[in-house]
Amino acid sequence: MEITSGLTRIQGKIRTSRISREFGIDALAEYLERYLSEPTIAKVRAAYEFGERQHRGQFRKTGEPYIYHPLAVARILAEMRMDATTLIAAILHDVIEDTDAARDEVSQRFGAEVAHLVDGVSKLDRAQFHSREQATAESFRKLMLAMTHDLRVILVKLADRLHNMRTLAGMAPRKRTQIARETLDIYAPIARRLGINSMREELEELGFANLYPRRYDVLRRASRSVTGDRRSLLREIEETLSRALAAEGIGANVKGRRKNLYSIYRKMREKHRRFLDVFDLYGVRVIVDAVDECYRALGIIHHQYRPITEQFNDFIANPKLNGYQSLHTTVMARGGIKFEVQIRTREMDQIAESGIAAHWQYKLGDRAGKLGTLDAEEWLGHLAEMHAGEHDSLTFVDNLRMDLFPDEVYVFTPQGRIIRLAKGATCVDFAYAVHTELGDRCVAARVDGNLAPLNSQLESGQTVEVITAKHARPNAAWLHFLKTAKARNGVRNFLKNQREDKAQRLGERLLDKALADLGLSLRRLSRSDIDRGLAEMEEPSLPALYTAIGLGRRLAPLVARHFLTSDAPIAKNRRAKPLAVEGTEGLVVEFAKCCHPVPGDAIHGQASVGRGLVVHRFGCAYSARKGASADRVELTWADNVSGEYDVELRVTASNKRGLLANLTAKFADADCNIEHIEFPESSGALITIRFLIDVRDRHHLAGIIRRVRRIPAVEKVERF
Repeated sequence: MEITSGLTRIQGKIRTSRISREFGIDALAEYLERYLSEPTIAKVRAAYEFGERQHRGQFRKTGEPYIYHPLAVARILAEMRMDATTLIAAILHDVIEDTDAARDEVSQRFGAEVAHLVDGVSKLDRAQFHSREQATAESFRKLMLAMTHDLRVILVKLADRLHNMRTLAGMAPRKRTQIARETLDIYAPIARRLGINSMREELEELGFANLYPRRYDVLRRASRSVTGDRRSLLREIEETLSRALAAEGIGANVKGRRKNLYSIYRKMREKHRRFLDVFDLYGVRVIVDAVDECYRALGIIHHQYRPITEQFNDFIANPKLNGYQSLHTTVMARGGIKFEVQIRTREMDQIAESGIAAHWQYKLGDRAGKLGTLDAEEWLGHLAEMHAGEHDSLTFVDNLRMDLFPDEVYVFTPQGRIIRLAKGATCVDFAYAVHTELGDRCVAARVDGNLAPLNSQLESGQTVEVITAKHARPNAAWLHFLKTAKARNGVRNFLKNQREDKAQRLGERLLDKALADLGLSLRRLSRSDIDRGLAEMEEPSLPALYTAIGLGRRLAPLVARHFLTSDAPIAKNRRAKPLAVEGTEGLVVEFAKCCHPVPGDAIHGQASVGRGLVVHRFGCAYSARKGASADRVELTWADNVSGEYDVELRVTASNKRGLLANLTAKFADADCNIEHIEFPESSGALITIRFLIDVRDRHHLAGIIRRVRRIPAVEKVERF
């Protein structure tokens, strides 16, 4: 046992020594000398010394001291030539979360900018939340919000995730799977959206290898089996294109590359192809000096190899959302083998590899402002809107997943403006992408001059004109086909605001009734009594209090007592008039499915958290079991009540041929719509059929029951 323990310690020291040589502060400082000044590097060393003291005694699952992880994260960012502030934040990115260091201390020592980056990357305390999923979602939402203020937050997080993926072998299998899935679902798509392809490809490869190790191994071996033939052909293409371009005076760098296995796997899965049917296992990249040379090179390449015309994309004229620019063409080489060729300038290649990180590289080189193609600001604007409009973090994360679609379509407004959308986007997605108000009021659309349904999926190159109406409103059914987070958020915001507006009006009525029961009224309360009551309940204003009551978060009778003064007399045996239900209150008044009340029934209400006011019939057994007296609200039907209401009828009848046809005919004759029919599992001489029907009121229901009872086969009709 002692020998084994000794060997483990020796192996740990050897590993730590090797890691120190590769990722220690001296190795990092030596690398930083390539682009940072000595005083700046000294600040990075000071951050290391502080971080090393804070993390002293902490070790990673792989065995080495913990400080080597943040140093490795800083090295990844240094290779992207990030500024010193980002590097310092990378070295300190875990001190707030995992040590006794506080944000204020980090801010005092290294500045508010560094403290903001470190705090943005730090996770929230899981003990504050009901579940791991909620804690993860809240922490991720916090990260995204910090990113909208400074994109370097997400660069630190991506570098942190990349190093964690590189060292994932030390984790338990279940944890490895969880981290790998999260990487493929969230972090790799974010790297793609920000255009950091070098980081995105490695995250995808490592995520794929850890999430689906068997599939990864099968594809890796299959890829190696075809490597020999393809690589010789690849070298031939490189030499042919280099000579042809040089002959036309274009100084180009031509290089071949293998596509990453995850992109091959996705193509096989999405297009239902076998491995041998995926032609672009390898590709060629042509790097030139100027934009006009890209198009000249395209002509030369098409002269050398036959192009596949339907597989050409001009991302120079129409850049991707992440700023990516390149010409993509697929050509037929010797033996009928297809190769993808990408043609771009050196600056485009730098942006393609580093994405938004290139922005700081340009700043360091005093070339700020040359990066005109990145649309990160537009995406960050979408994130800010999503954060402001969605209070539930799990829904926020789902919206973000939708917003990370890699495939895009390009469509035009009638004025010729290009609108970029996720693949599969509809006319409503387009309307919200142009302007939120346009989305809120759209009723139809013209696609290339032809009328089209709002759920029509758009294709690149189409011109879309949105038709609006002054009184049009978003429809909740749109949520079933919307593809962009901005559109879904716009519809949800409208519905939520509509619900809160109705909840506020209902809450005011409920509170007024509760105060009337005590011999008071809102109009007779003094400002000081109102302010005191709001302070006791920690509500910011009366409208907020009304909304809380209308949504069932507070009970009006209990709220009313907060507005009583100690010497105020409480009216004895005084009851205010019952609250009138009009049937048009919408989402804040719900009609109970246990008893299905309709106009004309004796009713009462119960406040329910999140559902508002639930209307029950008097005598409802479920309501009697579930509710407390404080929840009860006296209700009556308004004189102008309208709408249709669900009622459940159970018809017991002789099991004869044509019975169902006779029953449905009677319902139709009574101007009644059938929502649902439920048959018994077995049939005998008598069967009971359950109908869910729509009626206008109790009188309408009585007429329907009389019609059904006249059928000779019917034995009994009961309302439930």
